[in-house]
Amino acid sequence: MVNMKSREFPMTDANFDHIKNMAYDRTGIVLGDHKREMVYSRLARRCRALGVHDFDQYIHVLENRESDELSHFVNSITTNLTSFFRERHHFEFLEETVLPEVFKANSASKRVRIWSAGCSTGEEPYSIAITLARFLKNNLVRYKGWDVKILATDLDSNVLAKGKRGIYPNSGADGLSKSDRLEFFDESGQGNDHQLMAKDKIRNLITFNRLNLLHKWPMKGQFDVIFCRNVVIYFDKETQKVLFDRYANVLKDPGYLMIGHSENLHRVSTRFNALGHTRYKKIN
Repeated sequence: MVNMKSREFPMTDANFDHIKNMAYDRTGIVLGDHKREMVYSRLARRCRALGVHDFDQYIHVLENRESDELSHFVNSITTNLTSFFRERHHFEFLEETVLPEVFKANSASKRVRIWSAGCSTGEEPYSIAITLARFLKNNLVRYKGWDVKILATDLDSNVLAKGKRGIYPNSGADGLSKSDRLEFFDESGQGNDHQLMAKDKIRNLITFNRLNLLHKWPMKGQFDVIFCRNVVIYFDKETQKVLFDRYANVLKDPGYLMIGHSENLHRVSTRFNALGHTRYKKIN
């Protein structure tokens, strides 16, 4: 075990256990002992910002109900690694198979809903929006006037704010094709200041909201597709079982679920049929 007493902000084993328990109670995230270095590094920034001298003082601030530190704590311990069209096979499957089936099934309501759960800084929902926009453009006459929306949620308010802005550095846009950049983004600046700003044609398809997946969900309608990728790896098996059961409950039939490349539903849920490449279809 690393000796934290020699660090800038002493962190005892009891401090770390307290932080682990609070993280689990508040977010469902499981912080194993191998995450101790990461936790220290991220929360040390909060200690500096608050002017506290050790983690005893930090925990005292964290437990003060009048403090807004809990929100900063959650933002600090959540990991937000994403990119445009990450795991591209999901978006190819969405465009070629899922959307034609979903639009046909919803011909009476003319309503389609997709949820990006754990959307991070927004690259995933914007990739979904681009895929949707291309599909609608290719079927303009047939689906003109349909009510099509994407819900993008995350626990971290900081990354949600970035998603809402829809502004990304050119250096982080490798997943976008040249044609997508031209059609769906405005560009400004040069060199290190070169930025891409999402155009209204995709921005208006997305609603960004803060949501703790383990708390009550305010959404009343059902979804046709849910993306929950590289999120449940932070949860234990029992929490995963509850979460995927809730996903099945809010998915239509037919309804599709996309999860991350390191995740699977084996011994977690029997309510989905595996289609390969971390793609699932609801069966009950």
